[in-house]
Amino acid sequence: MKFGVRKPSIKKRISARTSIKRQVVHRAGLKMPRGYGWLRNPKKAVYNKVYNKTSFDIFKLLKKIFK
Repeated sequence: MKFGVRKPSIKKRISARTSIKRQVVHRAGLKMPRGYGWLRNPKKAVYNKVYNKTSFDIFKLLKKIFK
């Protein structure tokens, strides 16, 4: 598990927004409401919740400082 600052990856940022799987789900209208990830994959939802609480994004930190 990661603690502290997340290392940014431009390649992963772009691929997450342009993946074929994301496009298919989006266009088919199979999106679930926000917060329902635990229904689709509970193990992944628990991991992501802990990960997001224990680490932080450097870009969000910079955004708060310079806002």
